[in-house]
Amino acid sequence: MEINNSFGPIDISLSGMGVQGKQMEMISANIANARTTDAGKGEPYRRQQAQFGTDAESISGVTLERITQDQSEFDLVMNPGHPDADEHGYVQMPNVDLPIEMMNMVIATRTYQANVAALKRYQKMVETTLELLR
Repeated sequence: MEINNSFGPIDISLSGMGVQGKQMEMISANIANARTTDAGKGEPYRRQQAQFGTDAESISGVTLERITQDQSEFDLVMNPGHPDADEHGYVQMPNVDLPIEMMNMVIATRTYQANVAALKRYQKMVETTLELLR
């Protein structure tokens, strides 16, 4: 693996910031729909997950490969008065677990911050190099 140009560290950090921004959007959508019992297809909202990837040939950063839906079972909650309740009074709830989503949000935020810190350090290194060359 090799870095193709002098902007490699910038490209890597920017790509990391971009995918973590998308990850935070997806987590926000999951949290916002944690109680959505009808997402339009007659079933509750399905949790979305990001799958990241990278080019194996060079160090060029990370990409968002695809967004998938979590296919785990829905939770059943007894709520006979709910409009989406079945004949036994159970309502299918989304497969979104709020503590896990909050933990994922913290991880995405910290990863974003780490990429910002790497960019700042790279900028400082370039400024120091330019100063030495003067």
